[in-house]
Amino acid sequence: RRLGIAAAVFGIAAFAVPQYGVWVRTLNGKALLREAEFTRKVAVLEAQAKKDSAAQLAEAEIIRAEGVSKANKIIGESLKNNPGYLQYLWITKGENDTNRTVYMIPNNGGAPVPTFDITRNGGS
Repeated sequence: RRLGIAAAVFGIAAFAVPQYGVWVRTLNGKALLREAEFTRKVAVLEAQAKKDSAAQLAEAEIIRAEGVSKANKIIGESLKNNPGYLQYLWITKGENDTNRTVYMIPNNGGAPVPTFDITRNGGS
């Protein structure tokens, strides 16, 4: 009777051990597949986030450029017919420069016009 039980256990083990190995490999394969799918989904989501971020940055840059363009037009229009202000800017840009002498000659109805700039250290 013991021999019969041992033979039955051996027979079951001879069948079950290979089946268990197949079952374990199947579970490992499924786990690897799920991990690969998850990794791929994460990579796709990261790529989408980068794409969305780049689109938002591009839109922000366009808005900024439009603002700069409008500001430049405003500045250009304000300077177009305002030579007095341009002269004022030219005169005041060097007001703290002690090596600079500006000679003003009245012109256009008495408005001063900067004529030339002379430096005290030999023209350099």
